Amino acid sequence: MSLIVHRIGPACTIQDQGRVGYLDQGLSRSGAADQLALHEGAALLRQSPGLAALEMAGMGGEFEATQSLGIALTGAPMQASIDGAPVVWNASHQMESGQRLVIGAATRGTYGYLHVSGGIASEAFLGSRSAHLTAKIGSTIQTGDTLPVADGSGVTGMKLNPDDRFSGGVLRVIASFQTPLFDQGTLDRFVQTEFRRGSRANRMGMQLDSEGEGFAAQGQLNILSEVITPGDIQMTGTGSPFILLPECQTTGGYPRIATVLPCDLPRAAQTPAGGQIKFEFVSLDEATALQTAHKAELAWLPMRVEPLVRDPHDIPDLLSYQLIGGMISATD
Repeated sequence: MSLIVHRIGPACTIQDQGRVGYLDQGLSRSGAADQLALHEGAALLRQSPGLAALEMAGMGGEFEATQSLGIALTGAPMQASIDGAPVVWNASHQMESGQRLVIGAATRGTYGYLHVSGGIASEAFLGSRSAHLTAKIGSTIQTGDTLPVADGSGVTGMKLNPDDRFSGGVLRVIASFQTPLFDQGTLDRFVQTEFRRGSRANRMGMQLDSEGEGFAAQGQLNILSEVITPGDIQMTGTGSPFILLPECQTTGGYPRIATVLPCDLPRAAQTPAGGQIKFEFVSLDEATALQTAHKAELAWLPMRVEPLVRDPHDIPDLLSYQLIGGMISATD
């Protein structure tokens, strides 16, 4: 059971929640850039959020089902259709053998996700199916590849209204060990500045542009390399901030002005080119409360799923349905 790839965008990879426990060996976690999208897809198909899905950066592709299976579409909204009939994003659908799913360009955000019932059953490495291109683990999906599907059964015909995280916005951050290296005037200017996502962005990190002078730490040339994680905001020699993402390196010597909360990383990663971002410092206690609330929201996601009501215009065999039962009077 599989999906045959007839056409594919340039930066599509298989991702799950990533690898945990290998930082000391120089391997970062990788995994989906938008972890929330994995949970949404799992809720729509009534399956585990730990299963692997196809991550599509800006553009999807064309896929043919070899057998009947369920799919779900989450993350950055993209144009999609099955055998030419448009299908709803943030929803689960049934594909029959021989049907073709076409996914176009993102209309908002950056990363879209194609989930399959049972998850993509590619070979696991170090406990994960996630590609990590900078570590040369896995590769991008190519035309002619097949995506193995573990189990075609699953709940479909469901939808979910996600929080809008595809246009940038406010990212909440906490102070890092190196935040005190920046004077108060620089920190104030940092939170008052409206940044734009620059053109330099991939799964390792994303550069932010802004007007005015850059942001420099005191004595930043003397900073030793130390452990870094996704969400850290590094200041380069030019004073431009970089938000580190799932495939970031494990150590670095650039000063870190702050760290984005994990619950806000999906919003950061989904910010499109030119999208605007601002930062807001929160205390450690506030950050802990926000993360706890986020985990509770993930647990409640399956409860927010509801049946997908089909548009009659999209039902080719509408006249075959028994729409009215019993006798009615035209005069009543």
